[in-house]
Amino acid sequence: MSARAWATAGLAALAVAGCGGSGDGDGAGPAVSGPVGGDAATPAQRTTTVEVVRSRGGGRFDPAEIYERDAPGVVTVFSVLPGESGVGGSGGGQGLGTGFVLNARGEIATNAHVVTDGEGGAIRKADEVYVAFADGNQVPARIVGYDPNADVALLRIDPAGLTLRPLRLGTAQALRVGSPVAAIGSPFGEPQSLSVGVVSATDRSIKSLTGFEIAGAIQTDAAINRGNSGGPLVNGRGEVLGINSQIQTTSGGGEGVGYAIPADTVRRTLAALRKDGKVAYAYLGVATARIYPQLARRFGLPVTTGAWVQNVVAGGPAEKAGLRPGGDTKRFQARTIAVGGDIITAVNGNKLADEAALGAALLRFRPGQKVTLQVYRDGRPRNLGVTLGSRPQQTDAVARP
Repeated sequence: MSARAWATAGLAALAVAGCGGSGDGDGAGPAVSGPVGGDAATPAQRTTTVEVVRSRGGGRFDPAEIYERDAPGVVTVFSVLPGESGVGGSGGGQGLGTGFVLNARGEIATNAHVVTDGEGGAIRKADEVYVAFADGNQVPARIVGYDPNADVALLRIDPAGLTLRPLRLGTAQALRVGSPVAAIGSPFGEPQSLSVGVVSATDRSIKSLTGFEIAGAIQTDAAINRGNSGGPLVNGRGEVLGINSQIQTTSGGGEGVGYAIPADTVRRTLAALRKDGKVAYAYLGVATARIYPQLARRFGLPVTTGAWVQNVVAGGPAEKAGLRPGGDTKRFQARTIAVGGDIITAVNGNKLADEAALGAALLRFRPGQKVTLQVYRDGRPRNLGVTLGSRPQQTDAVARP
């Protein structure tokens, strides 16, 4: 039986040096060199250099060029987890992952699980975080915020005295299966490691730290091992397509398949973390089943696509709005189905291509907003207004979207 594991490694020892600070923004920005900060150090000691290197490959996928261009912007992230009394102490333990530079002002993107411990309501952020660069510099970082629902965290360092090579966030919306990609990170604590492969699937759903699903994940056969968490998955142009997050394997090694959080999700999450230090998610409070033609014929459903409501959370937004769950259960194709519930086919007029699209559609809304669900009940279409709630810290076996 296969198991999905976070691609984070434990760390036995931790060396620290440097200083912390602040910044914001996104994108590489222009190449600049100048004094940053306001202390008494000399300009030569407090100069930040930002390098912007353009692709020379003319659209070719050249792993050597990718590594030369992008590896200096990839960092190793060390964390001292809650309960740890310091280097060599006992308690929460230590973690190791990967991250990458976002801009000239010292922002670093990584996975939330690299800088936190626990899951659901028991998540606690690391007591200390340090970032090691390819050129040997190692500095402390501050956790600006983390989003356990998307498994993304935003760190901030003081860039003074450092040479930064920002990586540019791309998009995964038009990504094709078979497209070549490269992963750069610190597998098993070996920094600046490159692996290459292809996109083996798109639009996967993977579990987050809260148990809710992360939609649109990228699946790749590029080797993703423990320690790669938080590192970039890039294309031939050096654009970050996603943040490497999980592996599905029989042994916990990299012989399975890897998953990356899509860049579009990362960008949205980073914007919210910069603004509020956290991300609020709209919540409906239902468990649904996928509808497909054979299932629709078997139970005489009026549609062949949509989200068939199986259960609703007691006291949740769906129940308050009168959304009806299924009742009697029946077996079909090795599945147990609760029949008789409402079928959600659209949100605010936007049709659902499949059951997974319901969760993705809710990402466009905020808690407290009212939406109109198009549903089929007893074979007839109707509209149902729902005021969305706020996603809880952890899902249960009943509710997902």
